[in-house]
Amino acid sequence: MIQDFEIPSFTTGQLSDLHQRIDSSIQPHEFTSQKGDDWQYGTPWKALEPLVTEWRDSYDWEEARAELNQWHHYKYTTKQGMKVHFVHEVSKDPDAIPLILCHGWPSTFYEFHKVINPLRDGKLGAQAYHVIVPSLPGYGFSDPPTAPGFGTTKIGDVFNELMLELGYSKYVAHGTDWGSVVCRSMASKHDKHCSAVHVTLFVCAPPLPTLNNLWQHPTKVAKFLLAAKVLGFDTVYGQGKLKSMGQNFVDANNNPDAGYRAIQGTRPYSLAYGLTDSPTALLGWMLEKYHFWTHHEGDEAQVAALPSTITVKEVLTQVSIYWLTNTMSSSIRLYYEFLQQTKTMKTGMTDYIHIPLGISTFKNELSRVPKDWIETAGNLKFFNEHPLGGHFSALEVPELLVADLRSFGKEAAIVFE
Repeated sequence: MIQDFEIPSFTTGQLSDLHQRIDSSIQPHEFTSQKGDDWQYGTPWKALEPLVTEWRDSYDWEEARAELNQWHHYKYTTKQGMKVHFVHEVSKDPDAIPLILCHGWPSTFYEFHKVINPLRDGKLGAQAYHVIVPSLPGYGFSDPPTAPGFGTTKIGDVFNELMLELGYSKYVAHGTDWGSVVCRSMASKHDKHCSAVHVTLFVCAPPLPTLNNLWQHPTKVAKFLLAAKVLGFDTVYGQGKLKSMGQNFVDANNNPDAGYRAIQGTRPYSLAYGLTDSPTALLGWMLEKYHFWTHHEGDEAQVAALPSTITVKEVLTQVSIYWLTNTMSSSIRLYYEFLQQTKTMKTGMTDYIHIPLGISTFKNELSRVPKDWIETAGNLKFFNEHPLGGHFSALEVPELLVADLRSFGKEAAIVFE
């Protein structure tokens, strides 16, 4: 069942409570010798304080709400009784094809607010889309799972069910962060319906000397062995073409940025108390990601919490959605569920992708692998590397992402003919 939905207001009581909690925040101890722009230990107070102040004094949720409600919002009740929030914008272009956009963490459906209209409208002969933007279960205005075991594979099942309920027997999927993982699951498990997939974060194994790779990709295997054993990856593949997230999902020893994954993947509830009770803590936890995972021009990162491509209002809208819906706890629980899935290899991350695959990589993405590797992991039809942008490409460089999805759409549209 699908019902109309409208993004709600904060009640007077909710706003008063939010402001009181901000007012009563206690500043943590920092080294007196520490520079205000030093992020080595995490989000510094000097960077956080202006955003907290703006959230309390001048940020207008009603203004953000008016923008959000320009689109058609709905809630779909799944066969299991879960209510999933989604945006559905139908294109007027007769050649439009359905596209589901899947966000990740710490984000919401709002991450795509700059690309929904351009993708829907097409223009000048560009591929247009019927745009569907769901909130992941446990994120924003979607119900949280009520039992353990609801990971990315089950989210993919729910999103495929949603697309079929909307009447789209074939569709294109795009994802970032967790959305990339969800889309890969849809591509491998629901390839009769998910007809093409495009992601901005793609992780795969290198072309190891397996019998299949030695037979089908002997040159790529030799190239990998040369890089791994003799010359190094930068020499063989090019500077920065391989960026690892660590030896495993929670490898904080080799990747300091994996610290959040370690705690969210093992003890999410212990962290959730602070993030659920304190808006200042919530903003500080999220702001660190919007600082480190984005592309800053020049020395911008030394003087600004955010890149010039993302506004304070955009980050505060993201944080406000988490606060209003009380979903930080249920959102980070997905890390635990995924870690349990990896132990049983039920993530779909190692499955070959047979449908058309598109990859867009951006300069400061969390991870990237060489094109050679991707070609052994899927039916790669589109690949583009950008010298700009980061993990939140739809917010940072929306015009580049739109252009890539339109280009990939030409390949995807063939499937619909």
